[in-house]
Amino acid sequence: MSYYLKLILGDIIQYRALILHYSASFSEIFSYTACRQLSQMFLAILFFHTSEFILAIVIHGRSNVTLSSLLISAHYILAMIFSLAEYIFEIVFFPELKEYWVISNVGLTVVVIGEVIRKLAILTAGHAFTHLIRTHRHDDHRLVTHGIYGFMRHPGYSGFFIWSVGTQIMLCNPISVVAFAVVVWRFFAKRIPYEEYFLRRFFGRDYKEYAKKVGSGVPFIN
Repeated sequence: MSYYLKLILGDIIQYRALILHYSASFSEIFSYTACRQLSQMFLAILFFHTSEFILAIVIHGRSNVTLSSLLISAHYILAMIFSLAEYIFEIVFFPELKEYWVISNVGLTVVVIGEVIRKLAILTAGHAFTHLIRTHRHDDHRLVTHGIYGFMRHPGYSGFFIWSVGTQIMLCNPISVVAFAVVVWRFFAKRIPYEEYFLRRFFGRDYKEYAKKVGSGVPFIN
């Protein structure tokens, strides 16, 4: 009888130890590391989308702007959910992975750089910058080659690419860093040639000469 009692007590102690272990692990979700990194992520997303919407209103007028200017799609939401799920899983089971503050701070810097590049693109292009690709030339549509457009043809796309990957570096999310880089790059690899088909129709030789001198701004996309 005492033998079975010892077995039962041993199992109870083991289960209690496991419960305490996982309770301690889940408490990492409310740690300083998680609070700081997730709050930085939330603020980065909030600033990015609200500033996009406000600039669209200022440049194009409220009557010409819809909620689509917030740039929040179903695919985007799924990507952010995946990112958050990875973060929670890793901080619970591999909390030390999130303590590489040098990497996290580099990610924060990358986020700021991407944000600045994109906003410079919007402010420089003015009315020529739209969230939807124009398939017909408007009277106010001009070829912008000065400012940041003198360094890259698509600073808006470059800025978003840098910003999106930077958010995942900031969270120390190794899987999402790769996933975001691949998915966003593939999106622009299709979008840029499609957009430039119309730009060549609109501006002819001027755009061809411009494209020869200035890169796209997104790696490995000419």
